[in-house]
Amino acid sequence: MELVPKEPLKESIYAVVLAAYVLAVIYVTRHLYSIMRSWGLPHNVAVYYNRKIIHVAAGGVVAVLTPALFTSPLIPSIAAFAMAALLYAARRIRLMEWFQTPDNMYEVNFNVAWGVSLLALWILLGDPWLAVLPALFISLGDAITGAVRNMLFARRTKHIAGNIAMALVVVPMGYAAAGDIGAIIGLAASLAERLELGPIDDNIIVALVASAGLLASRWLGLI
Repeated sequence: MELVPKEPLKESIYAVVLAAYVLAVIYVTRHLYSIMRSWGLPHNVAVYYNRKIIHVAAGGVVAVLTPALFTSPLIPSIAAFAMAALLYAARRIRLMEWFQTPDNMYEVNFNVAWGVSLLALWILLGDPWLAVLPALFISLGDAITGAVRNMLFARRTKHIAGNIAMALVVVPMGYAAAGDIGAIIGLAASLAERLELGPIDDNIIVALVASAGLLASRWLGLI
């Protein structure tokens, strides 16, 4: 697989448009935060809902579009790393309090995990739809997990209800992408979401588990 895009100018334009879209989603969630607060939701609950909205509307939508718009993982991965750098810089300058929290920078981890998994899997597997699967898992699966827990407990926590909700989303996605083995990888990623090791959050762990499962399956001739 060639790392250089077939149409670098066109794909760069796509990346700029998608980046503008992501920034627009972040801007909209600032207003959603105000709306949720006017409904009486606590600050932490509104922030957590916004994080999950961004997961789906930004990370998920871009992940779905990536294999259709890009011929190489280079430009979308660079864009993900640039977004991670931008969010980290925002933390150093002025926290975007409607979705960023001072106690962790998991939104930065999300972009790094999204970009690294896409880049590595596209190169190693040569299949953009398989390569984007971990990004979809952390974008859509982790989002429903957090939303369910936020509704049940009004705080960021780990609970089996969230893992069940995630499995209901990512197991069918895994099956659609890679059959039975993809469904198993989706289930493993749903269980792994409960794990966090200090700064290594569930975004990184889910992406690692899904990526390792896909690579092992390819090497074993299962996909």
